[in-house]
Amino acid sequence: MSRYQATVLWQRPPDIAFTDGRYSRAHLWRFDGGAEVPASASPHIVPLPFSAPEAVDPEEAYVVALASCHMLFFLSIAAKRRFVVDRYGDSAEGVMETDAQGRMAVTRVVLNPRVAYAGPAPDHAAEEAMHHAAHAQCFLANSVKTAIEIRLE
Repeated sequence: MSRYQATVLWQRPPDIAFTDGRYSRAHLWRFDGGAEVPASASPHIVPLPFSAPEAVDPEEAYVVALASCHMLFFLSIAAKRRFVVDRYGDSAEGVMETDAQGRMAVTRVVLNPRVAYAGPAPDHAAEEAMHHAAHAQCFLANSVKTAIEIRLE
């Protein structure tokens, strides 16, 4: 068993009433390795100036965490199959909408991985199989009910 810990920090400025809802949602994520990430509610949900569009919002973090998990397993699989990956990029997208129970949820995440290889590359079917295996092994994909699609060119 493994455990993961992160800290979320937010503090009300002394001159802000708070109960009127007019407070900043900007906060900080701190991770055990020392990384700190500015975070905020999404400007899609909380209007400016009460959100910080330059910060990472939880919905974006959710999408990128799924994409990152998938990539790490894909790279491992490619290495084991002796394919040399030069570059891996993914412009992942999450869709938030009303779910079947009438609640707002990130119902779908679409991964759009683009992989460049040095030397021989797998054919389309082999690369698709590698992505399928990465998805099946991804701890986060196995932990959520969000539908995760992988779109290859």
